Amino acid sequence: MSKTGTEKANPWRVPVAVAQIPETGLHRDIEADQAIRKAMADTGDLREVLSAQASFDVTPKSGGRFHVAGHVRARIGQTCVVTLEEIENEIDEPIDLIFAPPEQIPQMAALVDDAEASDEETPDPPEPIESGVIDLGRVATDALYLAVDPYPRKPGAVFEPMVEAANPEDHPFAALKALKAAAPKRPRARKPKGK
Repeated sequence: MSKTGTEKANPWRVPVAVAQIPETGLHRDIEADQAIRKAMADTGDLREVLSAQASFDVTPKSGGRFHVAGHVRARIGQTCVVTLEEIENEIDEPIDLIFAPPEQIPQMAALVDDAEASDEETPDPPEPIESGVIDLGRVATDALYLAVDPYPRKPGAVFEPMVEAANPEDHPFAALKALKAAAPKRPRARKPKGK
């Protein structure tokens, strides 16, 4: 079975229909299996994803909005940018998002823009509820990718630039010196001796 572009871009799918979320909210613990972790590694340009799990609390809010809070935890394999050795890194990323019906997004984005103009802390714009579904797998995957260190280093690894010994022949006037050495020797004109 071939994967569509959407499935490839979104390797971990855990859809929750908002119509089925009780008024008291719901709690979900999810864990990615080996095939999903491999797809996550491929999509996120990681060497490997050794483990990935997330916990969520989804709470209904007024106006058809939902608050999604939780954590994603993962262990990923990367390559040290200094030593080029394989290393593993832990990710523990908090999640705190508001999901809203798509028709509310422009209005809520305008409120975020207004808040940016003031001195108050700016809230994040809401995420759209797509086709009546909040995809917790995608939320976890996005949070994991955002938490990845793009320049991972092995503990204690320090980048030291290569220092080349200065070549005494490598200076601004080296070319002139070479031309002078290559030029044929002319006999010097003698000064006449005084009378």
